Amino acid sequence: MSTTMTSPTGPTTEVQPTVASHLHDYWGRVRGGDIGSLPAILGLVALCLIFSVARPAFFTPLNFANLFSQGAAVIFIAMGLVFVLLLGEIDLSAGFASGVCGAIMAILLTDQGWTWYAAIPVALGTGVAIGFALGFLVSKLGIPSFVVTLAGFLAFQGVLLVLLDGGKNISIRDPFVLSLAKNNMSVALSWALAVVLILGYATTQLLRFRARATRGLITDPMGIVLARIGGLAVLLVAAVAVLTQERSINPLSISVKGVPLVAPLIAVALVAWTFVLGRTTYGRHVYAVGGNKEAARRAGIAVDRIRISVFVIGSFMAAIGGIFAASRANSVDPNSGGSNVLLYAVGAAVIGGTSLFGGKGRVLDAVIGGAVIAVIDNGMGLMDFSGGQKFIFTGLILLLAASVDALSRRRAAATGNR
Repeated sequence: MSTTMTSPTGPTTEVQPTVASHLHDYWGRVRGGDIGSLPAILGLVALCLIFSVARPAFFTPLNFANLFSQGAAVIFIAMGLVFVLLLGEIDLSAGFASGVCGAIMAILLTDQGWTWYAAIPVALGTGVAIGFALGFLVSKLGIPSFVVTLAGFLAFQGVLLVLLDGGKNISIRDPFVLSLAKNNMSVALSWALAVVLILGYATTQLLRFRARATRGLITDPMGIVLARIGGLAVLLVAAVAVLTQERSINPLSISVKGVPLVAPLIAVALVAWTFVLGRTTYGRHVYAVGGNKEAARRAGIAVDRIRISVFVIGSFMAAIGGIFAASRANSVDPNSGGSNVLLYAVGAAVIGGTSLFGGKGRVLDAVIGGAVIAVIDNGMGLMDFSGGQKFIFTGLILLLAASVDALSRRRAAATGNR
C-alpha cells in the first residue's frame, strides 16, 4: 500500500509500513532506549506465573477480584502523580493528603450526618485546594517541590491528627461509599461492559486508521491495529470469565459474582486522563514543559499555570484514592494515607514506565505499575512473607525500575532517540 504525496519537486510516493517493518521499527526504538512500559508488563507476567505456581490460590476468582480493591487507592494516587512526574517534580505529600481528604469525608458523613453526594465533593474540593497551594509555592515562590511537599507530608500528618482528635477512629456506614471498593456489577452488566469496551476501542482504532489514511499520513499496518483490538478482547473476555464465577465461601447464603465496581471506575479515569494528555492542547503543553521548561516558556506556554495545574490534578486524584481507601477499610484513622501508601503510589508510576526526570510517561503507566505493586503485595502475602521482606522486595523492584529509566535515557541520548 502506498500514498502519493505532493512536494515542491513533484509528487512522491510514501510507502506505508508492513507488519514486519512496523515490528522492526519498534524493536529499533526499544534498542534505542524507548522501552516504555515493556519491562513492567514482562515483570507483571513473570510475577503472576511465579505466584500462580507457588500458590495456586493466587489465581482463584476470589483472589483475582481482591487485587482490584487492594490496588485501587494506590492506582488513583499514582495517576495523579504521573502528571507531577511528567514535569520532573515530585509530590511527597500525596499519601497523607489522601488521608486528610478521606477523613474530611468520613467526618461529614458520620459526625455531621451529611449525604455522600455532599461529603464527597467537599473531600475532592479539599484535594484541589491542597494541590493549588502546593503548586503555587513551587511555581510562584520557586521553592523546590521536594521541600514543599516534604513540608506537606509532615503538616498533613498533623492535620489528620487534629481532625481525628488526636487518634480516634471514625467508622463509615454510608452504603454508597462502602459500595465503591466492595460491590460488584451483575454478571450481565459485566459482560455488557466488556463488549462496550471492546467495541469502543475497536471503533476508535479503526476511525483513527481511516482518518490518517484519508489525509495521506503514515498509519500503523492494519494487522497491528487488529492485533491490538484482538489482544484487548482476549484480555477482557478472560478477566470477565474469571470474575463472573462464583467466589463466595458460602454460595447458598450469599452469591458473589461479577466484575468489582472499582474496575470500571479505574477504566473511566484512565480513559479520561489519557485523553487529556494525548488529545488536548493542555496535554501537549504538559509534555513540552516537562521536556524543556525554558523552551516551552519561549514558545508562549504559560509554564507557571501548567506547574500549578499538575499539582492540582495530583492532589485531586489523591483525594479520590483517599475515598477508596476509606471505603475499603470502612473507616479512617490517624494512619490513613500513611505507611506505604506514598511509596507504593510513586513506585507504581515509576515501575509502570513514567520517568523520574520528566517529559516521558502515560497515565496507563500508573495502572500497570499499580498492578505490579498489588500482585507483589498480594502474592507475597499468600506466601507468608513478612512485612519486612515485602518492603525489601518492593524497594528492589522500584530501584530496578529507576535504574532501567536512567539507563534507557542514557541509551536514548547516545542513539539520538530523545
